[in-house]
Amino acid sequence: MNTAQVKNCEDLLLSMRQIIDHLDEVTDKLDTEATKAMLQKIMEGKRIFVMGAGRSGLVAKAFAMRLMHLGFSVYVVGETTTPAVRTSDVVVAISGSGETRSIADLGKIVKDIGSTLVTVTSKKESTLGTISDVVVVLPSKTKIDPDAGGCLEKNMRGDYKNLPPLGTSFEITSLIFLDSLIAQLITLTGASEAELKSRHTNIE
Repeated sequence: MNTAQVKNCEDLLLSMRQIIDHLDEVTDKLDTEATKAMLQKIMEGKRIFVMGAGRSGLVAKAFAMRLMHLGFSVYVVGETTTPAVRTSDVVVAISGSGETRSIADLGKIVKDIGSTLVTVTSKKESTLGTISDVVVVLPSKTKIDPDAGGCLEKNMRGDYKNLPPLGTSFEITSLIFLDSLIAQLITLTGASEAELKSRHTNIE
């Protein structure tokens, strides 16, 4: 163990700076037309369904919770109480690669049903990207990128340019993007802080 690096938290600070720099870059390049289309679909949908696998699934659940606070009828795909999807519903898929088999397969089912599919991904030409009605691209390194698999080995050798590891940059970027989308929805719906608090869980 390199105690000097532990003492100075060099890698931690470097990772935080890289994440901040990445967010600045994504913000500058964000496709606002696709984002507006996503907002429009969400506001027009009778019900909203969200889905994602692994850590992207956790981001999806956080987004669903905020939509619930805003008063939307929202469900997380895969939960036992989630109802059937109908043609009037909107399904939001979150997948860095756009190729996660379980989510890509569910996306195809959504389209077969005739529902609206919105995808947040880093790969526009992915399976999910090509079948979606709306695609918001957040350029990020994902766990399936050619260089991603060796990032831990490179870090051990002192090459830190690939920090943070695997799909972290996409997950963090998508979380911040979706929370910012909620801020825009608050403005569009005219919701108040009191309304959001009134829907916050009170049984824990």
